[in-house]
Amino acid sequence: MRTYSANKEHHVVAVAYDRLRTFEFGCVVEFFAVQRPELNVDWYRFTVCTAEGHRIHAVGGLVMEIEHGLEILETADTIVIPAWRDLNEAPPEALLQSLRDAYRRGARICSICTGVFVLAAAGLLHGKSVTTHWHHARLLAQRYPDTIVLPSALYVDEGQIITSAGSAAGLDMLLHLVKSDYGHRVANMVAQRLVISFHREGRQQQLPKTKAVEKGENRIASLVDWLRANLALTHTVSSLAKRAMMSERTLQRHFQETMGLPIMQWLALCRLEYAKELLSNGSFSIARIAEVSGHTSEATLRHQFRTHEKLSPTAFRRQVLHGEHADAL
Repeated sequence: MRTYSANKEHHVVAVAYDRLRTFEFGCVVEFFAVQRPELNVDWYRFTVCTAEGHRIHAVGGLVMEIEHGLEILETADTIVIPAWRDLNEAPPEALLQSLRDAYRRGARICSICTGVFVLAAAGLLHGKSVTTHWHHARLLAQRYPDTIVLPSALYVDEGQIITSAGSAAGLDMLLHLVKSDYGHRVANMVAQRLVISFHREGRQQQLPKTKAVEKGENRIASLVDWLRANLALTHTVSSLAKRAMMSERTLQRHFQETMGLPIMQWLALCRLEYAKELLSNGSFSIARIAEVSGHTSEATLRHQFRTHEKLSPTAFRRQVLHGEHADAL
């Protein structure tokens, strides 16, 4: 399998087309086009190509002049497809063929939001697990039944094909690419520069609005805010149900509908994310981090890291702070 380690030759190409969604496209530009000398690494080489004419219109009344056409994809190591403009419109055949050619030669191909429909139309997703915005997941599964659609995932990494959910989840996927290419330390520095959350695992859930939220129910939202501020306390489904003034069954049903995960699983991931933030700070002992993040012991914290990060907390800290390589557990 091809390795996608970044170096001065690693070429990232974003594909643009008429009626371009500027948020998703802008995220790609911000990650890969901005030079970051403070990272002290050879950053990506970045290019934009057009799938149609060299003069395109983007959402928001913007007009863009793009120098390169699809021929630039022949040299791309990573290709990023932003959200596609219309799910009822077939992408240009020239783009689809260029993607097939790039895939055959081993390029890494990524999509944000509905960009996955472009990859599917190119025939690149047979038998693969993918995701998209939760609102379009059912349509994707219906149109391409040989594709495994994971409607709740933030992003799904299948190696050569990586797909992300709607809009802001693209940030998680792009940060995942940086982590894969450069490691925890550089990914953490990039996240800090962009003022976004530290790297989140792709199988964490999207958080769509649900019927419970749309009906105006705010008990779950209040409970989530309180839990984030009180991770160190001991929590059970029973104690949380009492706090939310619900039965245990009602709490678990509404929480999963709203947050996409069972409440205790969500709490465990929230505690892990906080522990990762504290580890990246570098000034707390492992024992203290286990305590303030709500893990019952150092052993519990280490187990969570082995399960989700395939690293010990100490190895994770070394990677984040010093860029040291550590073998996975």
